[in-house]
Amino acid sequence: MYRFYVTPEQIRDEKIEIVGEDVNHIRNVLRMRRGEKVVLCDGDGTDYICELAQTEGKSVIADILEKKASETELPVKLVLFQGMPKKDKMELIIQKAVELGAAEIIPVITRRTIVKTDEGKEEKKLQRWQAIAESAAKQSERGRIPQVGRILTWKEALARMKQFDYNGILYENARGMKPTAEFVKKAINAASIGILVGPEGGFEECEVEQAVEAGAERLSLGSRILRTETAGFTMLSTLMLSVECSRD
Repeated sequence: MYRFYVTPEQIRDEKIEIVGEDVNHIRNVLRMRRGEKVVLCDGDGTDYICELAQTEGKSVIADILEKKASETELPVKLVLFQGMPKKDKMELIIQKAVELGAAEIIPVITRRTIVKTDEGKEEKKLQRWQAIAESAAKQSERGRIPQVGRILTWKEALARMKQFDYNGILYENARGMKPTAEFVKKAINAASIGILVGPEGGFEECEVEQAVEAGAERLSLGSRILRTETAGFTMLSTLMLSVECSRD
């Protein structure tokens, strides 16, 4: 069944009103008609199995047949704290992090961050990043639309990190994979996990020490040095696979 996203305001009295660009897509691209079934998601973890009841006019009306929790969401909240990379790498990181199950992506300014932030342009940049997250959520049929948080300072990131059950900081000078394996094994049974990834050049030693003092664990991803985008993808992939396997 085709899948579309709606807001809670569009759900009323066992009916859902579909508005905006999806109307044209349903009517003129997919050429769907009354009686056909679709999945409508509220973007907050609930799916509605619906039957199209009205396809004419400015909106499309669907009758709710069944309401259920989305089956595409992980039971653990994965939050990626991403050191701000150069150029448009952040867009790729957001897209793939959403596909891999991240619930939130938080950009962070670290000591080795090269890119300069312009307060006047930050809001527009955040809007673009959120649009990328929403697009990736739709493509991967997520039950929730992950949020891209505002750009945090390192101090703010450490404070926010303390809200989660487990936190790991990816550090190229960490040695041995056993601590990483042990971290994954225990963390996947928690409610929330925070993963800190540095920008190009990684973290400075003092930042790693500060993160450890705040409760994070040093994590290695092996003997090779990974790019900032690859490191995050690798850790999220490992956590996602481990969580999914624990469900079986």
